[in-house]
Amino acid sequence: MKILIFTVNILIATLLFTPDIRMDIKKETTIDSLGACQGISYQHGKAFLYGDREAGMIRQFSFNKDTLVYDRRQCKLTVDDKNVINHPTGLAYHGSQPVFMGNSVKPDHPGGSWKAMIYYINWNGLWKTGTLDGNLIKTIEDDACIQGTRPEYVSYKYKWYVATADYGNHGNEVRLYDPERLKNCSKTSEAGVLYKKFTCTPWVQNLYYMADKGILVLIQNQTEGRKWQFTYVDLEKSIETGQQQVIKVVDVNERNDELEGFAFTGNAQKGIAVTSSRKNNVNYMNIGW
Repeated sequence: MKILIFTVNILIATLLFTPDIRMDIKKETTIDSLGACQGISYQHGKAFLYGDREAGMIRQFSFNKDTLVYDRRQCKLTVDDKNVINHPTGLAYHGSQPVFMGNSVKPDHPGGSWKAMIYYINWNGLWKTGTLDGNLIKTIEDDACIQGTRPEYVSYKYKWYVATADYGNHGNEVRLYDPERLKNCSKTSEAGVLYKKFTCTPWVQNLYYMADKGILVLIQNQTEGRKWQFTYVDLEKSIETGQQQVIKVVDVNERNDELEGFAFTGNAQKGIAVTSSRKNNVNYMNIGW
């Protein structure tokens, strides 16, 4: 019954407000040396792509018009040469706020528990030294999660929070953590860390927040590990109702691989989607509203 009510609410929200959001792939390209690319973060005119090569790593790119150009700068997510953030999922960066990175590792056996960790890191130090040595400030177990973690900053009621979401096909939630409490805790289940949460649809790989529109984009697969889906939700209404309030769902059906991340690149008409594929893992997109 709860599933039926949730589905009906999504349909009602979609019928009430369905802007014509279109997402088209303009160009498909391959960028190597990332391992399986797990996400992209756009910061101050630079693109940071992260993946799970022989160790978790991040590479920095500039733009030549709308094409990424490698800056010959990378860092490894290691401490004492040990692979710490081996499967990076989500990078929460916003101004002077604490920087957090997620790590989501599947269980070794069916029915086992996911390993979901959030790392509070010294971002500037990471890029000075090239590793997490001396730059890993705090390791936090995201035990409030259901399946995996993928941090992203969002704004609600004039305050910034760290949002994250689950990947699986049952009980999925978007959760908002207080960043000041998050950076000082050992587990996200500790009192005061979790601020708000709402239910969402399955297979969320990453999150992207459009601050000027109050829209949270759920970067998803249509089925487990396959096909692209972008769900645009009204963040404020979703928090207040406890259920995702859908503005528009956009399926990109010409691609059958595993969408991992997406970011707009300076305006709401252009973005980059990344996948875990060996070929065409970086895709330039045009977005129409």
